[in-house]
Amino acid sequence: MSELLDTLRDDHETPLSRLGSSKALYAVTGGEMDGDAVRAAAAAEAAAAADLFDWWADDEPNDEAAALFSDLADTAREHAETVGAESDGSKPNVYDVLAEFETTDGRLGGALARALVSLKTVEQMVGFFVGDADPMAANDFRTLKSDLNDQLDTLEAAIDGLVEDDAVAREAADAVVEAAYDEYVETLEGMGVKPKNVC
Repeated sequence: MSELLDTLRDDHETPLSRLGSSKALYAVTGGEMDGDAVRAAAAAEAAAAADLFDWWADDEPNDEAAALFSDLADTAREHAETVGAESDGSKPNVYDVLAEFETTDGRLGGALARALVSLKTVEQMVGFFVGDADPMAANDFRTLKSDLNDQLDTLEAAIDGLVEDDAVAREAADAVVEAAYDEYVETLEGMGVKPKNVC
């Protein structure tokens, strides 16, 4: 199942490229392209991740997966502290989708896709602060980027070792990417912006 990440990237190439565009950052900040709004968006995502992974860790019957989810929750809390902003209590739609996964296979596939989608946004956030001539903030967000890359490796290994039904993991991963892209499109359209032009 080690090819799941490559398959996700290939099967969702266009949506992922758009989720990694400046328009995606415009969407998650509600059009407020300033440092405070970027930090707040990152804090909201991290808080939602911590809550989800804490719940999964407590609910997960597989001890190895439960330990992994606990680690993901801890990292998400670290990210919330690193970005230096308070969450406004909002959460990306992908967390509603992730909350529906009840099996180890689905949760691992979903967690992999969540890390991939989050990485796309964080890469844009790094670029934002570089362009904003704020090297300290850019370095803060590079920490998030590095952690998410590490999570992709860790989750790939976990999927290889723990997943019993590849199709369940793949279906969950697809659903998360699709939910992220649907929210991106709906948010931009609601702001009067055409989402299909990648920039």
